[in-house]
Amino acid sequence: MQIVKLTDTVGVSGQISPADLPALAEAGYRVIINNRPDGEALDQPSSAEFAAAAEAAGLEYHYYPLNAFNYPGDDLGGMAQLFDDGERPVFAFCRSGTRSTNLWISSREAGAQEAARERARGLGFDVSMSQR
Repeated sequence: MQIVKLTDTVGVSGQISPADLPALAEAGYRVIINNRPDGEALDQPSSAEFAAAAEAAGLEYHYYPLNAFNYPGDDLGGMAQLFDDGERPVFAFCRSGTRSTNLWISSREAGAQEAARERARGLGFDVSMSQR
């Protein structure tokens, strides 16, 4: 698992395993956001598996599945609150980390989105979803 730090308290990555959650808790993350819809790939673990593993690891778990048709989802404000809570570091994942990164960008206030976009571009992410 390769974690890309968007900020000091927000990390993203591509697909992880439920077995990775104890290591994420040990790394200081408190909130897990799963942005990958169940069944997107045959070999991916389900949201229910992640929820159980998160509970066992003492982590707060949020299932917020995104794709090109429902981006940025129906609770962007709620996602912004999670990303902005410096007391509870957030780790978000999807297939490659791109959707999670774009969600973080879109959840920024309008005046901060371009700086977030530049940060993400500099880390190698395609930020086109957040420009809609």
